Amino acid sequence: MQTHDIKPLIAARPASPLNGTLRMPGDKSISHRALMFGALAVGETRISGLLEGEDVLRTAAAMRVLGAEVVQDAPGAWRVSGRGVGGLTEPADVLDMGNSGTAARLLAGILASHPFFSVMTGDASLRRRPMRRVTDPLAMCGARFLTREGGRLPLAIEGARDALPLEYRVPVPSAQVKSALLLCGLNAPGITRIEEPEATRDHSENMLRHFGAAVTVEEAGRVRVISLQGQPHLRAADVAVPGDPSSAAFPVVAALLVPGSRLRIEGLGLNPLRCGLFTTLREMGADLTVENERMEGGEPVGDLVVRHGPLRGVEVPWDRAPSMIDEYPVLAVAAACASGTTRMLGLKELRVKESDRLAATAALLTENGVKAEIVGDDLVVHGSGKPPAGGAVVKTYMDHRLAMSALVLGLATETPVGVDDASFIDTSFPGFVALMNGLIAAPALRAA
Repeated sequence: MQTHDIKPLIAARPASPLNGTLRMPGDKSISHRALMFGALAVGETRISGLLEGEDVLRTAAAMRVLGAEVVQDAPGAWRVSGRGVGGLTEPADVLDMGNSGTAARLLAGILASHPFFSVMTGDASLRRRPMRRVTDPLAMCGARFLTREGGRLPLAIEGARDALPLEYRVPVPSAQVKSALLLCGLNAPGITRIEEPEATRDHSENMLRHFGAAVTVEEAGRVRVISLQGQPHLRAADVAVPGDPSSAAFPVVAALLVPGSRLRIEGLGLNPLRCGLFTTLREMGADLTVENERMEGGEPVGDLVVRHGPLRGVEVPWDRAPSMIDEYPVLAVAAACASGTTRMLGLKELRVKESDRLAATAALLTENGVKAEIVGDDLVVHGSGKPPAGGAVVKTYMDHRLAMSALVLGLATETPVGVDDASFIDTSFPGFVALMNGLIAAPALRAA
């Protein structure tokens, strides 16, 4: 049974280059965390630039149900009056996290160390995604979890009465798992220590410090050990959310592929643990420059200038995956238009995203005339340096990033590319179609 309005879209090669100056929606990862940390702090936190996509709005709604006051003053401008660490209240209803894996997993960490009962669910896509990667280690604090077979939502949580601090080595690099454990450790006495084998996005560590928690990070080669002093007095702290680099990936790649294009993206978050795509595109020969670099709210920010130019195939190392895990589908689109072979190594994590993104990305390409193959956990794309044929309608599996990647491909192919459903784009990038069409002389993305 469908629970949403299906919105097929089609993208065709534009009649003009992409040109303009734009700002991305607020960073989704930072937006989720700003709302959560604001709810756990004492006092009023003001948030500017908050992403108002469905995923983040689900987090705002959950924080309200848990007792925090969350108010929107204007577009992007929000206030959160928090309850303090350990001060959230038992929800009277099920917490519905929609399509957001980030919201569900991070919230599980908060709920695990609060001494009350809660139930969390999500949409059909989220209910297929595994949760044991967070519930298994969170259970070590004393919480109890009940899920469907395979560790999937709905999830019932009986929070720990006296939460224990955690010591855990994350087996696979995951900022979501790390952040869930740190959020749990906030409400436990003593030191919570999380060891990760590869550095993942560190927005949680940055924001914990911003709100007054004591966090240290020790590095030994690639291994990072994050230590958090539990039960801190978090104080309200204003947060300016930078533009989302994961959202910027789509107009960036589109500008690289459409001849004559030039874009300037202002106020973009440039955390090095989030910018693996830009590193890779530069290795492929992309003309990307950063201007006006600065720090805002503990995060590096700058203006990114993108110019069209030819791309070449490269090998993307496996250890870069944590810094660009959401950008592989649109990188594969760039590789499809590059000269030579691009090998993207170690993409096992893509199999447990909103869809099996590894298989779905390969299908997106092959159905549109691109030679691509999966070898183990690697994606190999054989680019010809010419526009692919196009012409397919891509099955998106309720995955917003697959939908946007397919539409970007349609801007470069010989014949238009369609998607079976673009309704889920708004979960992460509200206004995507209008923004893309606003960069060209005549709309290239339209209803099918």
